[in-house]
Amino acid sequence: MVRIPREKREKASALDVLTDLVKDDMRRVNDVIIKRMHSPVALIPQLAGHLIASGGKRLRPMLTLATANLCGYEGDRHIPLAACIEFLHSATLLHDDVVDESRLRRGNETANVLWGNQASVLVGDFLFSRAFQVMTDDGSLDVLRLLSGTSAVLAEGEVLQLTTSNDVDTSEDSYLQVVAAKTAVLFAAACQIGAIVAGRPAAEEEALESFGRNLGIAFQLADDALDYSAKQATLGKSVGDDFREGKITLPVILAYRRSSAEERNFWRRTLETVEQEDGDLDHAIALMTKYDALRDTIERARHYGAMAKDALRLFSPSPTREALTAIVDFSIERAF
Repeated sequence: MVRIPREKREKASALDVLTDLVKDDMRRVNDVIIKRMHSPVALIPQLAGHLIASGGKRLRPMLTLATANLCGYEGDRHIPLAACIEFLHSATLLHDDVVDESRLRRGNETANVLWGNQASVLVGDFLFSRAFQVMTDDGSLDVLRLLSGTSAVLAEGEVLQLTTSNDVDTSEDSYLQVVAAKTAVLFAAACQIGAIVAGRPAAEEEALESFGRNLGIAFQLADDALDYSAKQATLGKSVGDDFREGKITLPVILAYRRSSAEERNFWRRTLETVEQEDGDLDHAIALMTKYDALRDTIERARHYGAMAKDALRLFSPSPTREALTAIVDFSIERAF
C-alpha cells in the first residue's frame, strides 16, 4: 500500500477543510442563489443554473464566509453578500466564454454552445443586475462602493485582455495588470467584505484585501501553468485550451522571451495567427520545459502566495486562519 506523505495529504484536503468550516453558511448562500436566480423568463434560471451547478468550487463566496468568521462576525449580512460575489463571478464567466469562444468549462459544454452567445451575454447581464440588487438590499455604502468598483474593474480587465490578445510581445507587467483586474480584484473584494460586515478596523480590512488580492494572483498564475499540465484531465479540462485559443499567459510570455529567433516564429504562428498543426501543443510544452517557463510561473505564484499568507498574520491563530493559510498552498499546488 502506497502511503501519501502527511504534507501532501494536508494540501489535498485544504479545500475540504475550508468547505467543511463554512458548510452551514454555504447552504444558506445556495438558498439565496436559487431564490435570486428565479425569473418568469424560463431561460434565465435554466441557463444561469447550468453554469452555477456545473461543479465549481465556490471558492470566492467561501472566502467571504470564512473571512467574516475570522473577524468574529455573528450576523447574517455575509450570506447574501457571498451570493453576490458568486453572481459577479458567474456573470464574468458567461461573458468570458463568449469573448473567448470557449466550448467547454469544467468538462461541460459552455452556455454559449448550448444556448448561443446572445442568451449568454444577456443572462450574464441579469446576474450582474441581481448582484447589484443584493448590494443595495444590504444598505451599506461601504459595501456598495467596494462591489460596484469591483464590477467596473472586472469590466476593465475584460477590455484590457483584448488589447493583449494574440500578442506574443505582451510584457509580464501588462499581463499581471490583466490578472489583477480580471481575477485578483474579485478575490480581494470577497475577503474584504468579511471585515466590512464585522465592522473591523481599517488595518484588518486592508490585510484581508491584501490576502485576497495576492491569493487571486497566485491562483491565476497556477491556472496558467495548469493549462499545460497533464493534471488538467483530472480536473475536467483538456490540456492546452489556452494554447488553442491563442491566449497569452505567463508561461507563454516567459518562453517567448527566452526563445531563439526560430522558436519565436513558432510562437507567432501558433498564437498570433493561430495557424496550428498536429504536434504544435507538444512542441509548445517542450519549449516551456526547456526554458523553465512553467517552473518559473509556479515560483511567481508562490511569491504572491507568501504575501497572501503574511497578510493573515495580523489575525490571531484559529482554525479559520489555518484553513485560509492552507487554501493558498492548495491554490498553487493543484498545478502539479
